Amino acid sequence: MNSISQQTRIVVTGGAGYIGSHVVLALVEAGYDVLTYDNLSTGNRDAILSGELVVGDLADKDLLAKTLAEFSPDAVMHFAASIEVGESVTNPLKYYRNNSVNALNLLEALRVAGIGRMIFSSTAAVYGNPAQLPVTENAPLQPINPYGASKMMTERFLADLAQANADFRYVALRYFNVAGADPETRLGQDYTNPTHLITRALKTALGIFPKLQVFGTDYPTEDGTCIRDYIHVADLAQAHLDALGYLSSGAQSAIFNCGYGHGFSVRDVVAMAKKVTGIDFPVVETGRREGDPAELIAACEKIRKELGWQPRFDDLEVILRTAWEWEKNLERETRDEGRENQDQSQDK
Repeated sequence: MNSISQQTRIVVTGGAGYIGSHVVLALVEAGYDVLTYDNLSTGNRDAILSGELVVGDLADKDLLAKTLAEFSPDAVMHFAASIEVGESVTNPLKYYRNNSVNALNLLEALRVAGIGRMIFSSTAAVYGNPAQLPVTENAPLQPINPYGASKMMTERFLADLAQANADFRYVALRYFNVAGADPETRLGQDYTNPTHLITRALKTALGIFPKLQVFGTDYPTEDGTCIRDYIHVADLAQAHLDALGYLSSGAQSAIFNCGYGHGFSVRDVVAMAKKVTGIDFPVVETGRREGDPAELIAACEKIRKELGWQPRFDDLEVILRTAWEWEKNLERETRDEGRENQDQSQDK
């Protein structure tokens, strides 16, 4: 459903982050003219492989307005947000400020600039502990952590704005657990202290972390650990292009789950990580982490039917293998940079 006939210029907030950078790459390869707006607080300048980069914060209303006026995009994709569930529990105001207040700043800027189409990076965390699985887009929103609540607020902003203004339409994509890396190993997750299970498992296999912690083994699931619906980042990137095509066709605002419709437990993921890496890295089981629901699995019929989304990497082993290739490359680059810096120091 991908079309660039009516949309050629796209602003991507948070485009230097893990998911945003994969979407920027997919947009550029599809022929879009892309500008990334990112404060680089967690994103990486090197992750912007193509397109223009403006280093700025959504709290900087003047720079945001200037950027939108000068670039004049046809649509905006909004990724910029704080995303760690555990941190949101201990520092909730950071999440409401960065995820909700800054989203409001962006929406106000869009109204002033006359930009009427937006793709929003939402999350399955808006569902909390759903009563029925797989969870559909019509399920009650009952987030159990500030991260999910802050995203739910932005969804409400979008719905109310679209209701009040016929010239504004949006798509909110509720991500389940995003993992993997660009199949060509150009991009991947590159955080200093990642909390994602797959990334930490692979870094533990590389010896970067001494052990992998498993948070909670007493959940009401088959093996006692949390179950999640893992989606490959490249398939998620394609969903954003499909959402742009959907809006450019004149379709009305909509919300879609982004997942595969089946889940894997933490222990499943750990076992697969050991298989893919060939390394029996140390694992320590500990207590639950506050804010984690027991099980989240997407009902994904709607996105397949209405957006024509066709995932290509629906396989846990494929997800782990692409992430593993990225992690090995990242470790080699880090090691080479360390040697280079050491040699330069010795030269002095």
